[in-house]
Amino acid sequence: MTPEPDSAPADSAAQAAKAILARLYAPILPELKQVEEMYRAELSSDDEYIANLLEYIEDYSGKKLRPALLLLAGKACGKVTHDHIILGVVAEMLHTATLVHDDILDEALLRRKRASINALAGNEVSVLLGDHIFSHAFEISLECTTPVGAREFSRAMARTCFGEIMQVHNRNHFELSEAKYFEIIEGKTAELYATSAMLGAHYAGANEKVCRAFYDYGMNLGRAFQIMDDLLDMLGEESLVGKTLGSDVEKGKPTLPLIHHLAHVNEPGRKQALDAAQQGKRKELTELLHQTGSFKYAAARANAFVAAAKKGLDVLPESTAPDGMRELLYEVADFVLSREL
Repeated sequence: MTPEPDSAPADSAAQAAKAILARLYAPILPELKQVEEMYRAELSSDDEYIANLLEYIEDYSGKKLRPALLLLAGKACGKVTHDHIILGVVAEMLHTATLVHDDILDEALLRRKRASINALAGNEVSVLLGDHIFSHAFEISLECTTPVGAREFSRAMARTCFGEIMQVHNRNHFELSEAKYFEIIEGKTAELYATSAMLGAHYAGANEKVCRAFYDYGMNLGRAFQIMDDLLDMLGEESLVGKTLGSDVEKGKPTLPLIHHLAHVNEPGRKQALDAAQQGKRKELTELLHQTGSFKYAAARANAFVAAAKKGLDVLPESTAPDGMRELLYEVADFVLSREL
């Protein structure tokens, strides 16, 4: 069967990403398969209706970056244990639950090139489904040999929820500072990356300094990831990205490119950009942001965070890290910047 005209680039991009991830995940492939098997087993129900909903969202998270970070950190710092497998599942379930709730908040109709669960089942069911996954994830986390994982993921999700609340509170607040923007995204996006990486190191026996370095590594990756997401929402193609785009503008979210643009234009320029943003005129707003180099500025910030993530791994002792693990973690950081625009 001949693919639709716009499906070939999307398929090609997806295949390229899979090939890169297959190489990056090679050192943890057996453990990641255990995570995936346990994840699918836990994301199930005896009730047919609930089981069908959970099966539908099994692949919501796609690239498994958070459990992969947890496992790679464990491998870099020593030995991957069953605790890592459990916490990898927890990380993935927490991320899946946040995506279910995000699509409700954004009124998104697409997720991974399919109808979002809220588009299919409605907001009420989707809210409760996300809550169910959150609750079950924390139940699983208590199976670890120590309560550290449960405690840290609980703290991380509290910060994630705080970030989401602040984002909703600041809708259409286009006077938002960059500092406040980063406070929001560090909570709603980056915290789960940071905690996953830190717990991977902790459960491999790493000392506090190394655990902190992995936390910072994950935080910088998360910051870069969210900036790239901002760029994708304005510059991406839905056929490539596989989710509803333009929702940031329509929902009045002050993203980094827009914050930068508003800080570099006069009052008439601000009014023109704000009118375009508030009316959901994505194409017009994109043209304006190009004029002030705001997309380039945001991309440069993302690159700087990736560079900082790599630099932070200098603390990883060469003598204890398996051959090539530090370089592999560098490549994982670079992968964040390679998302399709």
